[in-house]
Amino acid sequence: MEVGGGHAKGGGGGVTYDGRSLIIDGKRKILFSGSIHYPRSTPRMWPSLIAKAKKGGLDVIQTYVFWNLHEPQPGQYDFKERYDLVRFIKNIQAQGMYVCLRIGPFIESEWNYGGFPFWLHDVLGIVYRSDNEPFKIENEYQNIEAAFHEKGPPYVRWATKMAVGLKTGVPWVMCKQTDALDPVINTCNGLTCGETFQGPNSPNKPSLWTENWTSNYQVYGTKPYPRSAENIAFHVALFIARNGSYVNYYMYHGGTNFGRTSSAYIITAYYDQAPLDEYGLIRQPKWGHLQELHAVIKLCSTTLLHGVRRSFSLGEKQEAIVFEGKKEGCAAFLINNDTHNNVVVQFQNISFKLLPKSISILSDCKKITFNTAQANIKYNNRIIIPVQTFDSSNQWKEFKDVIVNFKDTSLKSKRLLEQTSTTKDKSDYLWHTLRFQHNLPCTKPILHVESLAHVARAFLNNIYIGSANGRFRQGFSMDIPVMLNKGMNNISILSIMVGLQDSGAYLERKVTGLTTVEIQCNKKVLYDFQNYEWGYKVGLLGEELKIYKETKLGDAVWSKKRISTNQILTWYKIFFNAPKGNDPIALNLSSMGKGETWVNGQSIGRYWISFHDSEGKPSQIMYHMPRSFLKASGNLLVLLEEAGGEVTYDGRSLIIDGQRKMLFSGSIHYPRSTPQMWPSLIAKAKEGGLDVIQTYVFWNLHEPQPGQYDFSGRYNLLQFIKEIQAQGLYACLRIGPFIESEWNYGYVPRLVFICFFQVSIQEKYPTGIAKIVRL
Repeated sequence: MEVGGGHAKGGGGGVTYDGRSLIIDGKRKILFSGSIHYPRSTPRMWPSLIAKAKKGGLDVIQTYVFWNLHEPQPGQYDFKERYDLVRFIKNIQAQGMYVCLRIGPFIESEWNYGGFPFWLHDVLGIVYRSDNEPFKIENEYQNIEAAFHEKGPPYVRWATKMAVGLKTGVPWVMCKQTDALDPVINTCNGLTCGETFQGPNSPNKPSLWTENWTSNYQVYGTKPYPRSAENIAFHVALFIARNGSYVNYYMYHGGTNFGRTSSAYIITAYYDQAPLDEYGLIRQPKWGHLQELHAVIKLCSTTLLHGVRRSFSLGEKQEAIVFEGKKEGCAAFLINNDTHNNVVVQFQNISFKLLPKSISILSDCKKITFNTAQANIKYNNRIIIPVQTFDSSNQWKEFKDVIVNFKDTSLKSKRLLEQTSTTKDKSDYLWHTLRFQHNLPCTKPILHVESLAHVARAFLNNIYIGSANGRFRQGFSMDIPVMLNKGMNNISILSIMVGLQDSGAYLERKVTGLTTVEIQCNKKVLYDFQNYEWGYKVGLLGEELKIYKETKLGDAVWSKKRISTNQILTWYKIFFNAPKGNDPIALNLSSMGKGETWVNGQSIGRYWISFHDSEGKPSQIMYHMPRSFLKASGNLLVLLEEAGGEVTYDGRSLIIDGQRKMLFSGSIHYPRSTPQMWPSLIAKAKEGGLDVIQTYVFWNLHEPQPGQYDFSGRYNLLQFIKEIQAQGLYACLRIGPFIESEWNYGYVPRLVFICFFQVSIQEKYPTGIAKIVRL
């Protein structure tokens, strides 16, 4: 459920509607709106974001209200800093714009648990989004209404009656709800509402588009979805031509999913391809092309809102839609639905050339003032300039989190517990531990795990043995060969969530966590731990101690000894000074695996660099570090690295960060070329489909005399590996020292671990563990 409107000047007339448009202060309005979510940016960013939206031709800023931020516990409210909704609305008002408030409380929005606070899960007898006494009010309900059978329609009626009864003085809308009862307006969400929307369910309601997706959300393991400016403009113009009067761009600025706010598998950057990117920078030509479209529509808005509309064919795939009145003048939309060919048409005895899949707007019915397929704005590129690199082992300190065993736990159960009911979403992590006597014969035991969580990391007798992960909306299984001790064995499995599901019917019934744990032998179950006595612990020790806060650093013992990123469940900390200037700041985490990052105690989000897309690239490596999080000097950066960039194998392939890999490699020997040639050679190898660059290490070059070392010029192995890493490839080092023997260390797990991890291998500290760049 949403409330639309809110007078920018704070007084006078109200907001109503008729069958043509919303009416503000007695005047019909064509309104362009953009979604900017206040907690996905910062208060310091809000004025600039709103100003750029206004300059881009927008009239309205649309935002959800995020219940789980504002009431994390029943009766405990938080409206401070990024959660200051009132301040955000006042910023909008100060710039003379309107606000459309989507109050939820269910919002979806790729937001953790769809905006519900998790304590709602434990309300006795609750059924979300149904005619159920403990739960009321709605958003995008028709998507799942049928699942509630006879309880669905009464719920819609109740929600309507409740909303209207509040007497807010502004219209209410329901997205994608064709049975929305009067006076609530049913609206469209999607990419092509000019083609798909059947219109409001009453002739007395206006045609509104509440979500025009400027891109799409991105999940780990996928690529960005760059929707073109021309495509967006076509469908906006078409919607306006077919009597639409309100278009909201979702998102106009997507921002950042700070902390643990993203829903399942959603990356930290949100709608980075929007007209204003994650950092608030203008993305061209999307921003400028839409700005020009808005200006042209407003130029003829009186004609569009009060003229008589008629349409007629101009050809097999061509159409004219004309608005005309004696006092209002004339405006026309000439539509070419042919996706391949230019077409010349006759309109009012004038020839017009229509580009493929385009709409030409004639604001006076005589001359083309805008064409959706012609973006006359130059493309811009986001320039990333490295300004600070953390590349000294003396700067970093680490804290190794503990592996929890059965004896360390206080929560016990004789069954596998559902994960989120146990964690209450206080942490992504839940330890499952057990101990058992092994006295049955088996030569090749396998630990078999099935899970509806997102990641599992397994330990046997305090030794890490492997991990696996699922994919968006998919569970997973894990099979790890193990060596059991005769007698007592301890198994610890860290089950990990990467956000909770944000949508769907009966969300309160969704099951997460481990569902099966067995030791198998020759494909037969040797030990079934389904109903075994388990010990549980919620969260990691570092989380419990809050060692990401400067005031809590002393509660952990930090080490400076030979730091390496090749470690499971390790916290890293470093202090740094803020880069000078006002440009946005990002953190390059390309050398990491999976975890979370904090700056001065504030989480800038989860990262999952090791989860690659179909081209073998991470979904995200740059992480927004808002300048408002920083001080001039002495800033604390803390990273939790849970994956450690580990490389293992099974009987099918190498396994990198829990994923089987089919790898193609090519040998390029650094001293047989030059440093100037390396980037081009590696780029061509990558373009040729390779994943790995293999090289020997040439001992006689690097130590020509005992104790005399040479790693300069063509012998700079470290620079060569960094060039490989910079292009997203792996390195396999054949370290010799005798290299003619073709002795390949690739089959030895520890050396595979060294060969393939995407960090500097020579320096055993987090080289490039975090790189600040200015955009």
